[in-house]
Formats: sequence, C-alpha cells, structure tokens
Amino acid sequence: MDKQTYITTIAGVLSMSIVSSTWGQTVRTHDPQPVSTAATHEEFAAPLALGFVSLSGIQVPVAAESTPDSIYRLARQELNRGNYRRAGQLFRQLRTQHENSQYTPDTYYWEAFALYRTGDIENLREGIRLLDAQARRYSGAETRRSGDAEELRVQIDGALAQRGDAQAAESVTERARGQGGCPREEDDVRVMALNALLNMDAERAVPILESVLERRDACSVELRRKAVWLISQKRSDNARGILLDVVRNDPDKEVREQAVFWLSQVRGDETVAALNSILMESTDEDIQEKAIFALSNHRNARAGEILRRYAERSDAPENLREKAIFWLGQRRGGEDQQFLRDLYGRVESEGVKEKIIFAVSQHRSEAAGQWLLDIALDPNESVDLRKSALFWAGQKRTIPVADLGRLYDTMNEREMQEQVIFVLSQRKEPEAVDALMDIARNEQDTDLQKKAIFWLGQSKDPRVAQFLLDLINRD
Repeated sequence: MDKQTYITTIAGVLSMSIVSSTWGQTVRTHDPQPVSTAATHEEFAAPLALGFVSLSGIQVPVAAESTPDSIYRLARQELNRGNYRRAGQLFRQLRTQHENSQYTPDTYYWEAFALYRTGDIENLREGIRLLDAQARRYSGAETRRSGDAEELRVQIDGALAQRGDAQAAESVTERARGQGGCPREEDDVRVMALNALLNMDAERAVPILESVLERRDACSVELRRKAVWLISQKRSDNARGILLDVVRNDPDKEVREQAVFWLSQVRGDETVAALNSILMESTDEDIQEKAIFALSNHRNARAGEILRRYAERSDAPENLREKAIFWLGQRRGGEDQQFLRDLYGRVESEGVKEKIIFAVSQHRSEAAGQWLLDIALDPNESVDLRKSALFWAGQKRTIPVADLGRLYDTMNEREMQEQVIFVLSQRKEPEAVDALMDIARNEQDTDLQKKAIFWLGQSKDPRVAQFLLDLINRD
C-alpha cells in the first residue's frame, strides 16, 4: 500500500470512529467565542466546522460522528446544555444529510424550538417557517401527533405578537376565539393562545377576551374561565363591567364564581359597590362567599364597613357570617378589632363566637391578648370557648408565661387546668418548663401530674432528664 493510500485509509477510519467528546473539542477549537443566545437563523444554517489531524505531515479532515443516532444524541445534549446555536446546527445537519432517517420529521420541531429559545425576532419567524414545513411534509410526525408542535407554534406567535407582529397577533386571536366545536386535542392550544393575550396591551386583548366570554357552547367553558382571569389582569376601564356581565349572564356556575373572585383584583369604589350588591342580593351562597373574599382584598374603608355590617346580620347564613368575621380578623385596622370584640357580646351562636375568638387572636396587640384571657376566665362562657380563648392567648407572645402559671392556680375546673398544662407545653421559654416541673412536682391530682410529666417528656430542655430522674428516685 502506497503512502497516499495508507493515509486516506487511516483518515477514513478516523472519520468514522471519532467519539462525541472529540467532536465537542473540535467545535470549541474552531469556534472559541461563547455561544450567543441571540444568534440569527443564518448562523444556525452555517456549515459545521471540521477538525483536522496531521498524518505524515499531511492535514487530513476528520468529521464528527455522522450516523443519525449520534447526531441526534449530540443535538439533544447541546439543547439540554442551553447551547441552542449548536443544537440547531446539528438538527439541521441531521435533516440535510439523512433525509430518510427516522429522526428527520421531528428535526423541524427541535430546530424551531432551539430558535425560539434564542428570543431573536428573525429566529422566531424562521421557527414558524420550520413548523409550517413540518406540517406540510410530515403531518404524522410524533411532535405533531402529541400536540407539541402546535403548542410551540402558539408560543412563538405569542412572542412575536408581543413584539408587534400583526400577523402573529391575528393568529393568536383566531386560536383564542376558536371556530365552533372543541376537539379535545385542541383545548390546550386554545388556552395557550389565551395566555399569549396576557402579553398584549389591553386595547387589543380585551375585545378578543370579550368575544370569548360571549360564547355559550359547553365546550368553551374552560376558555371562559381562563378569559375571566385574564380580564382581571388587564388595566382596562371595561374590566369591571365585563366581569359583572359574566356574573349576571354566564350559564356556568364556576365561571360566574370566578368572575366574582377576580373582582378582588379590579380596584375602585365602583367595584366595591358592585360586590356589595352581589353580597346583599345574591341567593347563591358560593357567589356570596366569593364576594366576601373579594371585598376582603379591597383595603378601603367602604369594604371594611360592608364586611362589618354583614357580620352583624343575624338573618344571614351563619357560615357566611363566619367568613366575614374571618376576613375581618385578617385586616390590620384597630377599628375592625374593636368591632369584633364588641360583636362577641352581642351574638349567641357558639360557632360565631369561636370564629371571633380566632379572628381576634390574629391581631398582634396586648389588648387582644388580654381580651382572650378575660374570656378564658369568664365562668359564664362555655368551657369549650374558654379553652379556645386560652389556647390562642397562649400562642401570643404578649402573654407572659408567669401569667399562665398563675392562671393554673386560680382555676378550679379540671378541663381548664389541663388546657393550661397543654398551653404551657406549646411555649418555648425556659419559664414554661419551670411551670410544668412545678406542677409535676407539687400537683396532688395524679391525672394532672401525669399530663405535666408527659409534656415534659416532649421537651428538649436539657434540665428535664435530670428532673425526671429525680422524680423516679423520689421516696
């Protein structure tokens, strides 16, 4: 074999056996600059660089692994690493060099995906062209049958629409509106099209959303629910009126409820007035509950007044009164706290009183803690309410542990003494352990003594082990 034949043979063997790591080194050698995520589609189409080896002084080209499997594997690796330019080049190379490969139909999708991830507007448009080409040539491709290609098309259209592309905006609009019927496989795409409207300005997006909300076919229910939320996110003067129209006219109960719920995001006195009307006039308790929540998210004085007035209504459903009380407890105004403490003495329902106790406990003030202790000490209240008040008082760090210890000594009811022991066990201060050890050491009631010892056993205080040993060894 002559020298040239020998070299050619060796070069051929090397070109078929270079491993993927060598390929990565070759690319880095000829492309030392960092990969730009704004690479244009022309760069994606650029030919791949080849490496060279020197045999007997002659430079011989060495290609990367060129089987469809190896190229596809390398392309996916680069995609996973975020090297979108290289990934796109590899997918294009696979399609160009191996037109009949099993991977070829989906290379259109993967290259379009890589282009999309760069965010460059020309790459986005090239991605659309690739997806359209896939639809024409390989309608049965896996990425089309799974719906991934359609979803990617919507995402790219949405990104282009956000950048002012009129044609893409029109495409998003048509998908969002739908064309009669609702094949299941298209549902996700339509929702994605609606999501794309979130990136459009209100002037363009709101009329589209209105047209979606005007639909009454059963298959558009999910779209209408999504559209309600999108309307609430738009800073539009029409948002309030649109949502109120949905509350009054949409045939789907959940869509109506969602419209009331999202009115919490639409600010203004007129919205508060509308929610008041819904709360007072509706006969649907689920709708009324959503109105209470929405009002609780409006921090103006009028909303608080409406909630307080509803909490006072003895003719209102008890569960809704309890909801109003709960949300009043989450407000930080002193006016609401004073109202709740005053309301407690005017209601008879144990359930409502329980909710008031909890609502008051949410306020970080000495006045709230002292009020809870007063309820715990009041013999005219039921034991259950007193225990609840004591528990929540104990959770407040404004109540000193010493006060809880003295409380144990003044109480005669076994249930209340047990509750004091439990409340002490929930405190982390060393003084709480001292109080429990005192009860365990001196309490004459064996059952109460056992409870104190039990909770001491749960403590991580290092003194407890010696204390328990002393009890064991006590005569």
